[in-house]
Amino acid sequence: MIGTVFRSEDVPAADRFDYWRELIARTRSNDFISTHSADFWGELRLLELGPATVMQVSFLPTRFLRSPKMVRQCDRELYHLTLMLDGGMGLDHAGRTTTFNPRDLHLADSSRPYDFRPADDRERRVVRGVGLDIPKALLPLPPHRVRELLNRRLSGDEGIGALLADFLTGLDRQADTLKPADAPRLGTVVLDLLSAWLGQLLDAEAALSPETRQQALTERIRTFVHQNLHDPELTPPVIAAAHNISLSYLHRIFQQQAQGETVAAWIRRRRLENAHRDLANGSLRCTPIHVIAARWGYPRPSDFTRAFRTAYGMSPKEYRQEADQRRALAAELPVHRLDHEAGIR
Repeated sequence: MIGTVFRSEDVPAADRFDYWRELIARTRSNDFISTHSADFWGELRLLELGPATVMQVSFLPTRFLRSPKMVRQCDRELYHLTLMLDGGMGLDHAGRTTTFNPRDLHLADSSRPYDFRPADDRERRVVRGVGLDIPKALLPLPPHRVRELLNRRLSGDEGIGALLADFLTGLDRQADTLKPADAPRLGTVVLDLLSAWLGQLLDAEAALSPETRQQALTERIRTFVHQNLHDPELTPPVIAAAHNISLSYLHRIFQQQAQGETVAAWIRRRRLENAHRDLANGSLRCTPIHVIAARWGYPRPSDFTRAFRTAYGMSPKEYRQEADQRRALAAELPVHRLDHEAGIR
């Protein structure tokens, strides 16, 4: 048998969440938040494979935070690879916000802050995954190229990515039959698989035509903007920095792909379209207009009202009233139609 198994149920219920924090802190410097801390449950198998560390984890929804201060205080200079097996998690890292589902792989850098959080922390549903920690110095790839892959949704269902995912999950199934002497060799195997897979991903991107790479970059930018429309600080400089490109290049490729529309204009239009849709939604009738405005990146109601009026020729309040009247009229029409048909008969 290789590895060590930790179970939260081995300690009193009142101590389980603190126990879990101590376990994870042995390999990663994070802070933890969970709505289930009073009655926490989690299991962890820790495998030390030479320079590589593999963690098979199952836990109730927990948020993992690594702040800039934590990075300054302690940085082990690691790449963290995570394979999601069950449950959904979202990650803010390296200028991107990404959501991951089962069989998704993603890479993170311990030298950068991150916020790894459950899709729904209220539901008492177990999240399962496998984590792999590798010293950055052992990965035979240029760091500036690896940065291109940070916090991107990568497939564990095909090619070398599938081989790596299957190897990681197989370690858990075979851990009881493996011997301590096998650990360093297994660490070499997993490092080789990871290096080959990341190299393949980077080579595939390098082999694309400039036009295809530009289209793919534009799509990533659009996805990033859509995921961050709620943030009033979402600006062209922020978007350019998140994608490691210059501001002038961002404007140039966006105008080519968006038929001349500027980045700021597209952000403004998408925010107003979403707010316009929500204001017409009858199920959101009791949601205050200022809440809808803030949801789509307008923290100041006056700014929202002015932008909305410019785009639609009326205030948000007037538009919502008009939408209410249209719904009420539509609800009455079937009754009038039946009365009319009854009169004809």
